[in-house]
Amino acid sequence: MTALPEWMRPPREEGWFAEDLDHLPEAPRHTELIDGALVFMMSPQRSWHGRLVTGLTTALMEQAPEGVEVEREMTIRLDSRSRPEPDLLATSAPYDPDRTWYAPEDVLLVVEVVSPESAHRDRNVKLRKYAEAGIPHYWCIEEEDGLPVTHVYELDEPTGVYAPAGIFRGLLQRPVPFKVDLDLMGLLPSRRG
Repeated sequence: MTALPEWMRPPREEGWFAEDLDHLPEAPRHTELIDGALVFMMSPQRSWHGRLVTGLTTALMEQAPEGVEVEREMTIRLDSRSRPEPDLLATSAPYDPDRTWYAPEDVLLVVEVVSPESAHRDRNVKLRKYAEAGIPHYWCIEEEDGLPVTHVYELDEPTGVYAPAGIFRGLLQRPVPFKVDLDLMGLLPSRRG
C-alpha cells in the first residue's frame, strides 16, 4: 500500500475547513468539502453530463437578467466545513476574476446534474445542505432514457426546507429565480434539430 500524499492529510485534528480548499493546488479538479471531508470526483465525466452542463450554462447566461451571473463549477462556502461545487449556479454577486467561492446569500439557483457517483450527495446531502444555507432554488437534473428530467425545488422559508416545485421533461418554464424558458432536449447538441 502506498502512503498518502502529504496534501491529503488534514491540516488539523478537526479535519478540513472551507478556506483550506484554496491552499490545495495538488488536489484533483472538482474537489469538494462536505462536512469537513474532501470529496473527489474520481470517475470519468460522461459526455452526456458535460454537454448538458454546457448547454444549460449557455441557455441560462442568455436568459439571465442584468445583475445575475451564471457560473459553472464554482464552490459555495455553505459553512466553515462545507464547500460543495455544483455543476452550475446563478448569483447576484458581481463578476470577480479572482473569486474562488460564493457565499450562499449571493446564490439564487444551484443546479446539479446527477452522475452515478454523485447521486446520493446530489439527491440527499446537497438538497439538505443548500436548503439549510438558505439558497432559494435548487434543480437536480437526472437522465431518463438519454433525456434530461429536471426536479425543481423552492425554499420554503418558514420551514427552511425545499418544497418540490415540479418535475420537468421537454420544457422547463419558471418565473423564478428569473424568467426561465428552456427546451431541455435542445440542451444536448446531438438532440437538436
